[in-house]
Amino acid sequence: MKHQEVTPYGQSSSKKQQVTDMFDNIAPKYDLLNRVLSLGIDVQWRKKAVSEVKSQQANSILDIATGTGDLAIMFAKDPDIEEVIGLDISSGMLSVARKKAASKSLEHKLSFIEGDSEKLPFANNTFDAVTVAFGVRNFEDTLKGLKECQRVLREGGQLVVLEFTQPTMSPFKQIYHGYFKYILPTIGKLTSKDPKAYTYLFESVQAFPSGKDFVSLLENLGFKHATHKPLTLGICGLYSCKK
Repeated sequence: MKHQEVTPYGQSSSKKQQVTDMFDNIAPKYDLLNRVLSLGIDVQWRKKAVSEVKSQQANSILDIATGTGDLAIMFAKDPDIEEVIGLDISSGMLSVARKKAASKSLEHKLSFIEGDSEKLPFANNTFDAVTVAFGVRNFEDTLKGLKECQRVLREGGQLVVLEFTQPTMSPFKQIYHGYFKYILPTIGKLTSKDPKAYTYLFESVQAFPSGKDFVSLLENLGFKHATHKPLTLGICGLYSCKK
């Protein structure tokens, strides 16, 4: 099962390659743009994901599509968590992540590796928790990526996903739609050398299954106790499930 495929550049190359190129291009300005474009709310969303994982007392965590490492670093700062690995397909994003981790002296428990979410370089039943923050809609094959998450989780382990969703409440729905479609790409164009990345953000959110649809997808894969919590009037969804 594949959902409508949206790619950053509409080229003949694979979505995977285009997403890699896109994140390599925007890596130097990614953190700044994230804070500006989300008005800083993305930090609070990540804290919610950390709380969700901590409630299950996970010791080893794999953060897929880790980007510049914000979520992985939050986990690594927690004294109760023993090991955190951040994985991403973009070497440019990982370069930023490693510098951030080094500045916080977290190398003893936090490592970053370049890798493909659909071919995870780990044995079955390795991690207590797997997290993906704003990365599932970038998977070339959504189901294949989620099955890999399932494979590397220990029995009873937890998958937590943060992803943009589409609000349903008027007039916020219309305001949000206008912001994502027109204002966000304009800001991206002014501050980034790759404005297509922010057009892609809007298009990929529109195409991605959210809310009950994503919960159903997780349940159909065999995940248990799948839940969805809307955050900030439904701009973001927090999904949690167990292997």
